[in-house]
Amino acid sequence: MPQVPVAQLRDHIGRELGQSQWLTVEQDRIDRFADCTGDHQFIHVDPEKARQTPFGTTIAHGFLSLSLLPLLMKELALYPEGMKMGINYGLDSVRFLQPVKVGSRVRINATLLDVYEKNPGQWLFKTRAVMEIEGADKPAYIAESLALCVV
Repeated sequence: MPQVPVAQLRDHIGRELGQSQWLTVEQDRIDRFADCTGDHQFIHVDPEKARQTPFGTTIAHGFLSLSLLPLLMKELALYPEGMKMGINYGLDSVRFLQPVKVGSRVRINATLLDVYEKNPGQWLFKTRAVMEIEGADKPAYIAESLALCVV
């Protein structure tokens, strides 16, 4: 978790924050997400039926893939020195481009798009996050995520 003096935060706008470690999306994670959300559509939880679809296997929910963002970003995110807490502030945009098949390995490639002081001591970070799928030519999604850091 790199910490930067507040006076230097804007110097990082436009810079790549790097790539996360790879994470394998297993069926157990997909099943637990289905239980949490109540979304038990067969394409996510029934491997036999899913084999008969164009995907040939089960796929992660789009929102499951998106929910992995905090886990994968924690090693990349930039924080202001003296940060007391960080708050998920939402998304400016997200586009799901390709499903994540069970057993796929994914990672986040992140770039800081903007950072500014929204209120005294509250810094709003806008980050472009691209979820790459190992061996795939298109990413799972591209999102512009927002985080509010309180110093």
